[in-house]
This record gives sequence, structure tokens and C-alpha cells, in this order.
Amino acid sequence: QVQPVESGGGLVQAGGSLRLSCAVSGSIFSINTMGWYRQDPGKQRELVAAITSGGSTNYADSVKGRFTISRDNAKNTVYLQMNSLKPEDTAVYYCNADIYCSGYGCYPSDDYWGQGTQVTVSS
Repeated sequence: QVQPVESGGGLVQAGGSLRLSCAVSGSIFSINTMGWYRQDPGKQRELVAAITSGGSTNYADSVKGRFTISRDNAKNTVYLQMNSLKPEDTAVYYCNADIYCSGYGCYPSDDYWGQGTQVTVSS
């Protein structure tokens, strides 16, 4: 089973920036919608941002204007640039390599989650 590999998490002060990366093996993923979710303990995992193979993006309202998702199809890698970070952005961030988005929402595949990377924003 293919597993996305995330990197780039860490500890940052409020107002700072971090860049997350997610690499996936296998060329099939160049046609998939990929993206990032996050989860706090005791809360549901929520969509942060998603990007189609053509570059169309979808963001959670809470991160619009601060986070930017991008991808390099040749490298099967998706990135999340996070600026103006807030303490409420603290969570484990997970990459998913196969997301289905429709007018009703975005639905991640159960088979293509990364292991997660911790992002902690101090006040």
C-alpha cells in the first residue's frame, strides 16, 4: 500500500510561517486531487486545503488568505505554505493523496493517509 510521506511540521511563534510537503510514490497520483487535513485531540479531522491535478484549489474558511496549497505533478508532491500562523492552527496535519470533491464537500480516501506531522503555534 502506498503511503504519502509528510515533512515540514514543527514549532513556530504566532505570526510565523511553515511549509509542509507531502510526497507520494506512483505516477497515478498525478491525476488525483490531493490535500491536507488537520486534527486536534478530541476533534474531528477537518479539511484544510485540496488541489486538483489541474491546479484548482479549495480552502477551509479559517485559512483562506493565509495558507496556499500547490503541487508539483512531476514529483507527485503537494505543498502547504502556511503564513500568519495562529495558535488555533495547532494540530496534527495529514496529507491525503486521493480526495473526491463535489458540490457536497470533499471526501478523502481511507487508503492514502500519511502518518501526520505536528504543527504547534505558540502565542
